[in-house]
Amino acid sequence: MTKDNKLLTIGQFAAMHGINKKTLMWYDEIGLFKPASINPDNGYRFYNYYQSSILETILLLRELEVPIDEVQNFMKNRSAQNLKNLLDEKIADLDSQLIHLQAIRTTLCTQRQHMVTLMTMDLSEISMIEHKERCLITVDVNPDTSFEEEVELITAETEKYHLGRLHDASYGSMISVSSLRNGNFNDYSKLFIELPFLTYQSAMHTTPGGKYLRAFHKGSWDKIPERYEEIFSYAQKHNLTLHGYSYEMGINENVIDKMEDYIVQIEIPVIEM
Repeated sequence: MTKDNKLLTIGQFAAMHGINKKTLMWYDEIGLFKPASINPDNGYRFYNYYQSSILETILLLRELEVPIDEVQNFMKNRSAQNLKNLLDEKIADLDSQLIHLQAIRTTLCTQRQHMVTLMTMDLSEISMIEHKERCLITVDVNPDTSFEEEVELITAETEKYHLGRLHDASYGSMISVSSLRNGNFNDYSKLFIELPFLTYQSAMHTTPGGKYLRAFHKGSWDKIPERYEEIFSYAQKHNLTLHGYSYEMGINENVIDKMEDYIVQIEIPVIEM
């Protein structure tokens, strides 16, 4: 007997496709997928080889969470164009999900690295690191910008870039090296948002690639000028020129209860003389 006329029982056909035979019975009951034949004496369902590709298409669409009524509509109007249209839509959905999952993975890796840093860091240490060029979304602020206004500005930007959750991004503040040199330690000019896989756009701020000085500050903001003085002394001693902006980011908000335990990571691009 060839595969042209070979019939399989419902159990055999279900096992071949890795599903429960009750699924095939339900598909038959709702008119979505009928058996090739039914024994009139006992009501047993039988399927043939050529039905496999049709069932696999249905199972694929269900795996893609296409509603059953949409699957039924497609089955009633099967064509290459209709299947292409349906798959185009689902591919676009999957691409969006993949981007979101990749962003979450990057965020998790960043937070894990922060935890490793917390467990191994020497708060007094100032070190040299390498950074690749990065694109940041920024909003302009000044010393008179209230906290409420800052929240509104950040919220507007996250909505603009369709950011689903706050944890999908990293946040921080920027203060120019010139302001720091002039002793204006509260002269923050920008807040930044770093999104994973963000592609460059003209309105964005690009951080320079290359060497950075990294330091940490724990506790009261009133003491942060002292930390910057230590950074400037370190740079002078090692013949380094600070330039551009200082990028500040909190790294332990999710593991502390008191603001006096808050740790700020400070990174400033440098040029070796």
